[in-house]
Amino acid sequence: MSFALLFSGQGNQHPAMLPWIVDDAMVNDMRARLGVADWRLALENPAWAERNGNAQTLLTGLALAAWNQLASRVARPAAIAGYSVGELAAFSAAGVFDAGSAMALAQHRAAAMDECAERDPGGLLAVTGLSTPSLEKLCAKTGLAIAIRNGLESVILGGPLAALGHAEQAAAAEGAQCTRLRVNVASHTPWMREAAVRFAGTLEHVALRAPQIPLFSNAADRIGNARSAGQALAAQIATTVHWDECMENVMARRIRCVLEIGPGQALARMWNQRYPNVPARACDDFRSAAAIASWLASHDDR
Repeated sequence: MSFALLFSGQGNQHPAMLPWIVDDAMVNDMRARLGVADWRLALENPAWAERNGNAQTLLTGLALAAWNQLASRVARPAAIAGYSVGELAAFSAAGVFDAGSAMALAQHRAAAMDECAERDPGGLLAVTGLSTPSLEKLCAKTGLAIAIRNGLESVILGGPLAALGHAEQAAAAEGAQCTRLRVNVASHTPWMREAAVRFAGTLEHVALRAPQIPLFSNAADRIGNARSAGQALAAQIATTVHWDECMENVMARRIRCVLEIGPGQALARMWNQRYPNVPARACDDFRSAAAIASWLASHDDR
């Protein structure tokens, strides 16, 4: 089977996510880092679930635990990528660092971003349906930046809270569909520049390795060595995530299907809209690891 792994980003975490995952050493490590006995119960509290440090650590730990419980049942992926904070799990799954290091990095990443957000409160706004010229005018008028580019007319804008409110009204008046995301920082924008510098310093003390599986970055195309891995992970905190280009790079590996690991189906849905002839499913769609393995096997190219 020739398949790709996509690791979800932040914002769609929910108590029923990954219904088939079982407690193992990785899940227990994650719970200890977060100081919770029951992570599903903790997610029932929206304030806890949306806190940056909680969400980033939880998503990284659960994604890697899910992949660890699935990996022995399936073939080696042909490509791996992660969306926003999902890059930490993606880089770990590709062999750049171990799961413990990934969770520790998630904690450091969130802390650095929260420090920036305390000085400059911000957030993210998904906007669909505006042409590129209209988006450029909107950003120029409001001072916002493009945080994530999912497609030609599908972007996420980031910046100060007041500017987001003005942009939402202006975009809606032009017929765009707007959704405020459940995050409290202006991720992947210049407002996070100091966080990117701080995180780069943290990565200097982590033993990084070259990826063992083709790995594609939000900020630097394919990752070829340990040095470029560290640079890419830090850079994406304060620069635009080019998810549309990530999907193109993954598709170029001639995969037969895609599996999203994380909460919800956002990445699988985007993939299916872009590449309807190469099916994508999310781990949240299944009730067991065996069912996921069976679905992947059904697209075996042998």
